[in-house]
Amino acid sequence: MQTWTIGATTVTRIEEQVGPNDSTVESFLSGVVRERFDRHLPWMVPVHFDPAGDKLITSNHSWLIRTNHHTILLDTCAGNHKERPWLPRFHQLNVPFLERLRAAGAAPEDIDIVLCTHLHADHIGWNTRLDNGRWVPTFPNARYLFSRIEHDHWDPSVGDRRAKAPGRAGSYDDSVLPVIEAGQAVLLDGAHAIDDRMLIEPATGHTPGHVVLKLADGGRNALFCGDVLHHPVQVYEPGWNSRFCELPDEARISRRKALEHCCEKHALLFPTHFAAPYVAAIKPEGEGFRPEFVAAATAGF
Repeated sequence: MQTWTIGATTVTRIEEQVGPNDSTVESFLSGVVRERFDRHLPWMVPVHFDPAGDKLITSNHSWLIRTNHHTILLDTCAGNHKERPWLPRFHQLNVPFLERLRAAGAAPEDIDIVLCTHLHADHIGWNTRLDNGRWVPTFPNARYLFSRIEHDHWDPSVGDRRAKAPGRAGSYDDSVLPVIEAGQAVLLDGAHAIDDRMLIEPATGHTPGHVVLKLADGGRNALFCGDVLHHPVQVYEPGWNSRFCELPDEARISRRKALEHCCEKHALLFPTHFAAPYVAAIKPEGEGFRPEFVAAATAGF
């Protein structure tokens, strides 16, 4: 179990899976320049890139954030038993995610806040679990925090969205709607302070209502960036979006702002999809940036 310490706050990675993406580099990264990409092969292979399949290697994990007052789960991966045929990597999973959460010292009942940075299928799956054929909230005592803009962008009851995007509607039906019907959802407008250590802020681009979480504790800082970045090569190349970024220009702006924040505040970057060692300090390099990975054993950064 990998845990990092930010002041008095601990952050533990809860793994769902790690492996190659379903698509090749050019089909996953928008605007990639192959010559520039290939310069990074020495540090990317074999942990972050599979040259045989020409595929980026990414992780799907949640962040368990524990303070004196809160036990927070940030992003809830793809989930078990979810119908996702358009995403083979996440289709009908059966993985011991909750067992790993318990091994980290947190039962589902212990989680008091679930924060989804956005509502793509691989960030909402463990919001719910299958119970006697019904989808029910996995974390019965939690408030689930969603951006209102994000929710309204996904709501399949609007117009002809269900007919145009049945897969997206299905994800909403099994992983968001049961939380709303249980009265556990809190829709956020703009920035929102969880407490005096943690601030949720809009970071639009990957999706219209994407948010990030900023943590400041004991003079130390961290940024939980969701899908503002998918892969560490984007630290060097912040102009490269993933193919899932819905507002490309805004995504690039949010990515650069996140990296600049990490540099200025010496904040550790906690992405949802970076492979080992998962977490990075961000350093300026020329007109851009570079990652310096920080192993979990490095406490008190």
